[in-house]
Amino acid sequence: MARYTAADCKRCRREKMKLFLKGAKCESPACPFEKRPYPPGQHGRGRSKDSEYLLQLREKQKATRMYGVLEKQFSNYFVEAARQSGKTGENLLVILETRLDNVVFRAGFAKSRDMARQLVTHGHFLVNGKKVNIPSFRVSAADIVEVAPSSRELTPFVIAHAEIGDRPVPAWLEVIPSKMRILVHALPSRAIIDTPVTEQLIVELYSK
Repeated sequence: MARYTAADCKRCRREKMKLFLKGAKCESPACPFEKRPYPPGQHGRGRSKDSEYLLQLREKQKATRMYGVLEKQFSNYFVEAARQSGKTGENLLVILETRLDNVVFRAGFAKSRDMARQLVTHGHFLVNGKKVNIPSFRVSAADIVEVAPSSRELTPFVIAHAEIGDRPVPAWLEVIPSKMRILVHALPSRAIIDTPVTEQLIVELYSK
């Protein structure tokens, strides 16, 4: 599968905000965004005014980069969201939030979505008792996600177990540290999704 392989910190600088793509590094003084909080390139500090189209594009790019989704897949998610009842933008965020890699990250079992994607791909998680190694797998209400018993003594999960609770867990999820288990109580609503994205701009971009 194609993946972005350049420096993650350039993506944060391009969006003029921290996207927390590198886990602990993003919260440390070593984060490049702390020293250069402007877009990369020789004209990074020169742009004075953004057009309406550019604002919409940047909002879409911000969402794809935060969730680690490529353009084609994001476009397919938008089409799916538009077919559902309710607001398209909110439906889109719910689709992104219910990806398995995002659930693992939100629960505190990984320091970043990239790390969560890798852990899922390597087959370390079960959903309702069955191994799932597809990061884009979507969880549903009442699903149970847990670390496979054979993986619980691996270093990433030993560290995660010790640090669970350091990062707030969304209300639609419940973490049981003793069993390294995540309970999905319900699908998230827009009110409790804290992703700093103006989804209406994304809808306007795709509606042109």
